[in-house]
Formats: sequence, structure tokens, C-alpha cells
Amino acid sequence: MRKTSTAFVALAAGLAVASPALAQELVIESWRNDDITIWQQTIIPAFNAQHPEITVRFQPTAPAEYNAALNAKLDGGTAGDLITCRPFDASLELYNRGHLVDLSGLEELGNFPETATAAWSTDDGSATFCMPMASVIHGFMYNKDAFAELGLEVPTTEEAFFAVLDAIKEDGSYEPMAMGTADQWESATMGYTNIGPNYWQGEAARLALIAGEAKLTDEAYVAPFRTLARWADYLPSGFEAQSYPDSQNLFTLGRAAIYPTGSWEISPFQRDAFFEMGAFKPPVANAGDPCFISDHVDIGMGINAASENQDAAMTFI
Repeated sequence: MRKTSTAFVALAAGLAVASPALAQELVIESWRNDDITIWQQTIIPAFNAQHPEITVRFQPTAPAEYNAALNAKLDGGTAGDLITCRPFDASLELYNRGHLVDLSGLEELGNFPETATAAWSTDDGSATFCMPMASVIHGFMYNKDAFAELGLEVPTTEEAFFAVLDAIKEDGSYEPMAMGTADQWESATMGYTNIGPNYWQGEAARLALIAGEAKLTDEAYVAPFRTLARWADYLPSGFEAQSYPDSQNLFTLGRAAIYPTGSWEISPFQRDAFFEMGAFKPPVANAGDPCFISDHVDIGMGINAASENQDAAMTFI
């Protein structure tokens, strides 16, 4: 996923206090293969300006292959020194298997709210094993030109949302929504976890699930699936075979009016789209209801517990 990670620069600030190290090389494992230019031209040079004795090499893997490749490297003892961490369970499993260092003593963790560190902490909060780097939010982007042409207002309720989709479909000039389901994560991330927080009322529900006070079969978690099922009537023909890049292209080429997405698309879409874009929040059930959005804590960085360069890695973190 292409996501603008503005918090990356914090890693290059060299805030951690460490004694000077001998010349060492650090290798960063990451799924963000689209970020390689940012690392090579901005983050690593900024770090090396303060720590020229530490060489840093960014070694990304294709996103869909990252988890399996990283696990194989960690088990085989060939993984890099710094591990880019996915949020919650995938990284928690790495920590529980002894692959990530406990960073709980780092003062810099105090720069982040609990909602950020929770993505890389044990459920009881006793250990934090990755430094937060970036998060994104979910919502809907829309083609302002198309809305103006069709005389549409930005919807705030679900009833208004489906009325807008019906109007776009009836006109026929645009696909109502540019989303496919071939890649699965797209419909999960930009569908279910986009609209879901309005049903389960945000963070309190996640904590209730962990505490065993709620179940994923409760109405609050099932209801979004029924709403998503209605989306099928407004997706492009053959959406089941439509990939994520297909959806991106459909929207930026001006052929679709609405795109369920997240803030990571802002920069590339501003570059690629020829029309003015807007964004709106996930519609609520009734006018006046509080709106909850998905603040997707997305990416962090930890230290490989088997690294021979842990002092240098801690300096980078």
C-alpha cells in the first residue's frame, strides 16, 4: 500500500542517546518498496549526517510477500537488523517468538499516544517492541467535478450515501464507486474497517473484544457486512476480478465518482488526477450521530533480537 509516512523523519533525528559505535552496517527489512527513494535520498542521509559511522541499507520486499519472507529470514537467521512492523497481531507474534527486542525503556516512546503504541505492545501493556512511524485514516474520496456536474451533495448519512450512488448509477456517466475485490485487503481495509467504526463505536469496541466482553458475531460487527453487500450494485462490472491498481486508475482517470480509500492516496492522486478531489467521512446511520473513523496505526520499526548490531540499531530507532 502506498502511504505517505511523514513520521519517518523522526527516525533520522538520532534522538536515542548511545555511545559512539564502530563502523557498522544496518539492514532494514520493509514491505514499503514504494518508499525506497525517500529512504535513500532523505531519511538515511539525514541519519548519516549525525552518524557517519553507521551504514544503513534499505532492503524492501514486495508487500504481499513480506510476512512470509520475513518469517523465513528470522527463522533462518538471515533477517536484517531493523524490522518494519505491521500493526497488532503479526508483530505481536514476532515478539512472542523472541524475534523483536523490548523497547519499553526508550524515552522517545513517550512522544506517542497510547493509541499508537498499542499497535506494538503486549495486550497487558507491559512491553512495547516497535517504535511507531506512521498512521493513516480511512474515508471516501470523490470527484468534485462529477458531483458538480450531477448536482450532488456530499452525503453524511447512509441513506444519503446510497441516494447519491443511485443518482450516479442512473446517470451512467461515471461508475458510482471505484473498488474491486480481487486483492481482498482492499475491500477489507477500505470497506469493512472504513465504515465499521460507526457501527462498533471505535476504540472501546476493540478493547471489549480483547477483554472478552464482546464477540465478532455481535450485531455491531456483523451489520457492516450487510451494508457492504449493498455496495455490489454500485461497483464496476467484473469488480470481482478488479485489482487495487485497477481501482486506482479507474478513479484517477475520472471514470468513477467515489473511491473508498485512505489518506495514503492523497499524494499520488494529487499527482495523477486531472480533476479536483474532495473527501468525506464514513456516513453515519442517522443525522446527528457521532462519527467514528478508522485511525489505522500502520507502520512501526523494531530491532531484530538476533542482530549483531543492536547498539547501532538502537541509535537509529
